[in-house]
Amino acid sequence: MPRYFIDLHDGAHYVKDKVGFELADEAAVRGKLVRIMAKIAQEFSLDTERQDYLAIVRDESAGVLYRAHLSLDIEKVDRTLEMPRDES
Repeated sequence: MPRYFIDLHDGAHYVKDKVGFELADEAAVRGKLVRIMAKIAQEFSLDTERQDYLAIVRDESAGVLYRAHLSLDIEKVDRTLEMPRDES
């Protein structure tokens, strides 16, 4: 079974996957990638307004197959600005 590696970068730290995952095909790779990114999203810090993650999937020959980008941007809304009302 082929081995795939998923490297992660959070904008400050790069973690290169040295172990990898044995996965049957590219559909399984995409599924694993989505599950990893969903887990990262669940662990976003509550103290940070912006967080970005990049995952890079490599095959055994070090060729890049996929890139996945996950971003959270929290913006405080100025409540003194009134939203336009629907006139209908």
